Amino acid sequence: MQTCAIIPARGGSKGLPRKNVRMLCGKPLIAWTIAAALQSETVDRVVVSTDDGEIAEVSRDYGADVVWRPKEISGDHAPSEAALLHALEQLRLTKGILAFLQCTSPLILADDIDGAVRTLNAADTAFTATLWHHFLWQDGEQDVEPLGHDKTYRPMRQQRAPQYLEVGAVYAMDIAGFLMAKHRFFGVTRPYLIPKERSWEIDDATDFLIVEVLLRERLRLEAAAGLP
Repeated sequence: MQTCAIIPARGGSKGLPRKNVRMLCGKPLIAWTIAAALQSETVDRVVVSTDDGEIAEVSRDYGADVVWRPKEISGDHAPSEAALLHALEQLRLTKGILAFLQCTSPLILADDIDGAVRTLNAADTAFTATLWHHFLWQDGEQDVEPLGHDKTYRPMRQQRAPQYLEVGAVYAMDIAGFLMAKHRFFGVTRPYLIPKERSWEIDDATDFLIVEVLLRERLRLEAAAGLP
């Protein structure tokens, strides 16, 4: 079954302006996700959906095809699903597998994409996730209240059922099912676990700095492993 990877990347970004083409360890941010998709064993085609000329040019330079996204689905509040549905329509794809990738997660590897896609052997939809061991709280009427746990009981990590933190890096889904449901979590959904060090998502300048340090260290280790 053919797999098409679609990377939505609009030009507007409030948290970190022009982040999708901001240079990260020698490449534009979006180039790292394109490279991972091109190296993937399960992906047959890599497409970037964008409303921005510079992003389109960079994407083509690094080996991706481009679908131009209309202005009405390129704003701050436009859901990613709208860009995906538009791209599938333009590509005339009605069956196969969709790998929805986000360029704000440049630490993912081709193996992560392949893992999420292959999870569809036992599911309709899949997403990258990492294990979550923290306690969440929310505002109540008078004070903060625990979310999903009892504040009178603090079990150790080993005593708690596994919880997963969604990582917005890779979402995989059956195209025909997605076209019917029009959202990314239809049918049976399963997580594909990735390590915490590859789970960072870039929303602001602090995230960018952290990812830069992690990526630089990965590249250093890869270079050292290649030495005789």
